[in-house]
Amino acid sequence: MTHPTVTARWLAGLLLAGAAVSACGGSPGRRPNLPSGSTHSEAATAADLDFGHASGGPGARRADEAGLATWYGAAFAGKKTANGERFDPKAMTAAHRTLPFNTWVEVRRVDTGRSVRVRINDRGPWGDNRKVIDVSKAAADVLDLVGVGAARVEIRVVRGP
Repeated sequence: MTHPTVTARWLAGLLLAGAAVSACGGSPGRRPNLPSGSTHSEAATAADLDFGHASGGPGARRADEAGLATWYGAAFAGKKTANGERFDPKAMTAAHRTLPFNTWVEVRRVDTGRSVRVRINDRGPWGDNRKVIDVSKAAADVLDLVGVGAARVEIRVVRGP
């Protein structure tokens, strides 16, 4: 028979774990698919493996999230981002709905293969659930996104720049 104190502690731990999971926000199926037991900063290991090919060859790693990327620039320059810093269109930053601030992600444009690493410092994009990330003007330039406005991307959490 289990001691009542042990059962109460186990139940309290289970409730706390459930609360922590639900506090992550976002809708099911849209949150990045991180390895079991990892944090966002630990998710990419082994020198941040490439996305790999559709065939899933050696070292291939699936995207954590996919959808549309959009960009924002000069109109928001100097305004506070959700984490409190001032937005700089020349910085490699981005807005994401749920990833923790200061998480680094690699954004790869599906149709061209162009990619860039950005740091999450803002919340968004809003208004269209197909959009998964808003990147700064500098990141949009690297992705060749400025002229088209939006493009399909895959996002992968990485260790840093």
